[in-house]
Amino acid sequence: MTTPPPRPTPTELAAAQDRTIPDVTGPGLRVLFCGINPGLWSGATGHHFARPGNRFWPALHRSGFTPRQLAPHEQDQLPALGLGITNVVARASAKADELSREELRAGGEALRERVAGLRPRVLAVLGIGAYRTAFGQPKAVIGRQAERLGDTEVWALPNPSGLNAHYTLDALADEFRTLREAVER
Repeated sequence: MTTPPPRPTPTELAAAQDRTIPDVTGPGLRVLFCGINPGLWSGATGHHFARPGNRFWPALHRSGFTPRQLAPHEQDQLPALGLGITNVVARASAKADELSREELRAGGEALRERVAGLRPRVLAVLGIGAYRTAFGQPKAVIGRQAERLGDTEVWALPNPSGLNAHYTLDALADEFRTLREAVER
């Protein structure tokens, strides 16, 4: 296990506004997880789902995708497990509601292109509202979607942000587990 980076200072967090961070990908991905956009903690650290209180990493482990709970700074271990991370919109912001509908739709188009190149087995968009807007599916619900991107299945899962009070960590892990079990079948 590597040493975690220091907590970003308020100045570093402010400077992270609109910063982009690299995707975590590799060949032969089983699942490409797709956040809405990086938060300021992620922008400041360069690690996805980095804000304390974000439940992505615990849900990923509790659902059985990882053998132990990884920390954001260990994200580079994901491709060896057949997992990757990207975002609908690349730029960091304090809150996802700072993104415009046009930005989400453009992000959806760019995401289609990334998926065409990477060809993961599944694209899992983490945030039903972002999925609905980015993919023009206003009535979509959590779970497997009818739409496919080439050979890639598309799933919509709950946003793991600690701000999403609609889902407990256990409920979030259950949704991730449903996806993992479908991928393993």
